[in-house]
Amino acid sequence: MIMNTTINLTDSAAEHVKSVLARNDKGIGLRLGVKPTGCSGYQYIIDTATDISNDDETIETNGVKVIIDKESLAYFNGTTLDFSREGLNSGFKFQNPNVEDSCGCGESVSFKQTDNE
Repeated sequence: MIMNTTINLTDSAAEHVKSVLARNDKGIGLRLGVKPTGCSGYQYIIDTATDISNDDETIETNGVKVIIDKESLAYFNGTTLDFSREGLNSGFKFQNPNVEDSCGCGESVSFKQTDNE
């Protein structure tokens, strides 16, 4: 496990998460993770966290609790998460220094070798 993992939410991402949490009385933070899938290897998981388990780490950034399962933690170290609106489209954008490659459709990524692999 990586100690002192850093992840940052931009002001835009933090405001969006706070807005979502304000509409969800069970939401306590933002849950991030990765799962094996897609043509490049992994897909990001992003959801509203409603609980924290013993297998989770919590990182506070820009006024938001970010909950990441311990197995995914290394993949997010140094990541900045932004939220943007472009016309009718909106969504989160990961600026992740651990990504080695991504597929053409942008749905999956591969990661540089980490200590937990």
